[in-house]
Amino acid sequence: MSMRILLVEDEIELATTLQGILQQEGYHVEISHDGEQGLNLALKQNYDLLILDWMLPHKSGLEICQQIRHQPFFIKTPVLFLTAKDTLDDRVLGLDAGADDYLVKPFELRELLARVRALLRRVSTITDSQEEQNKLETRIKVADLEIEVESQIAYRNGKMIKLSEKEVKLLQFFSQNLHQLVTQEEIYNYLWTTEEAPSSNVVAAMVRLLRKKIESNQEPPLIHTIYGKGYWFGLEKES
Repeated sequence: MSMRILLVEDEIELATTLQGILQQEGYHVEISHDGEQGLNLALKQNYDLLILDWMLPHKSGLEICQQIRHQPFFIKTPVLFLTAKDTLDDRVLGLDAGADDYLVKPFELRELLARVRALLRRVSTITDSQEEQNKLETRIKVADLEIEVESQIAYRNGKMIKLSEKEVKLLQFFSQNLHQLVTQEEIYNYLWTTEEAPSSNVVAAMVRLLRKKIESNQEPPLIHTIYGKGYWFGLEKES
């Protein structure tokens, strides 16, 4: 059975062109030109990939992404943004909302196809054992920080911290590499798994946002920047 893709794009000519190209690649593609309608389709149907424009009538692609990520059955569904919004802050905002990849208009069709293949390959290669391992890892504790994976909530020093899906995934990666140096490229590949060359600026921005949430002036730092090399996670006194 072919992979099912929902494309939410209000530029009718572009949407029709992309639908034709993706269908030539063997994918089943449905189109919506309206954000509200696109959200309703996403919630009612079972898609393997969502491709969202950011600026849409009635509901933005960012809002669609944020809302579907609150649904348990959308945790593993990849989301790709196609948008003219190209600042670093826009990229971080989109990824922080739960997007898996971000492609700026105008773009090359072969790059879009490469991103689609990479995202769908990740979905199709998840094994039963990997799924079981993910289910078992429901709570992570590092020093005085506790993370509830499913609810995306952390606790530190009596304070509840709401995390995004990407922030939880980043903390999972850090905890798996406790007291070890990890590079920005390793983090990028773990979080987004695309064929795009890693963007160190996006990784640095994501780490900066996470650090603001889990650290304060009253709490010892957990995320340490090793300049020119990457990051080290944990309390220094534990090393």
